[in-house]
Amino acid sequence: MEGTMGKVLIVDDDENICEVIKMYLENSGYSTQLAHDGKIAEQKFLEYKPDLVLLDIMLPNIDGIDVLKWIRKENETPVIMITAKGETFDKVLGLELGADDYIVKPFEPKEMLARVKAVLRRYNVDSVNKEVLDFDNLTIDINSYKVIYNNKEVKMPPKEFELLYYLANNKNRVFTREQLLCEVWGYDYPGDSRTVDVHVKRLREKLEGGSNWKIETVWGVGYKFEVK
Repeated sequence: MEGTMGKVLIVDDDENICEVIKMYLENSGYSTQLAHDGKIAEQKFLEYKPDLVLLDIMLPNIDGIDVLKWIRKENETPVIMITAKGETFDKVLGLELGADDYIVKPFEPKEMLARVKAVLRRYNVDSVNKEVLDFDNLTIDINSYKVIYNNKEVKMPPKEFELLYYLANNKNRVFTREQLLCEVWGYDYPGDSRTVDVHVKRLREKLEGGSNWKIETVWGVGYKFEVK
């Protein structure tokens, strides 16, 4: 792996913002490459094979949402979306499509660094407490970030996997949306409960449940992974 911390592809059409992000990341030990439009971003993604992508939504040629869709077709590399203030719809859409986090312009470089570190830390499959969870027709493997459902591997972005793993590892325990934001996202997330709802919705679309388990909504409270 290039760099001591990981490789980050920075995608933004504002060259000044790119240079500032690049400077802070490289001073913190990351290797970086830049792209200023969506088409070049896709080319560099294939060539550079980054560990994380910082991806602006408003891009020339191919916008950030379409680049995210393209990445998610074949790859689970963590993606942090960069949005302009007030782009609520884009934030929600990005999360629905599998973005791991988002950050709103203008942002403090220290906040950006904290988010990059948090996402990469959560994504690191060499973390401690490795464990495989087995249920009826469902295996959740934290060692490889793989989910096997009905004998087939189910592809999902890291954030969806981590939410599933956290709920399943605490089976039959009810969590509020705020607790899940704190525990799974790992810091005081600036989003709202919609973030959790979106990820649960995506999990349910991929995992319909088993004979003795399901992802249950506890009305007025939150969610639980119910095992009978």
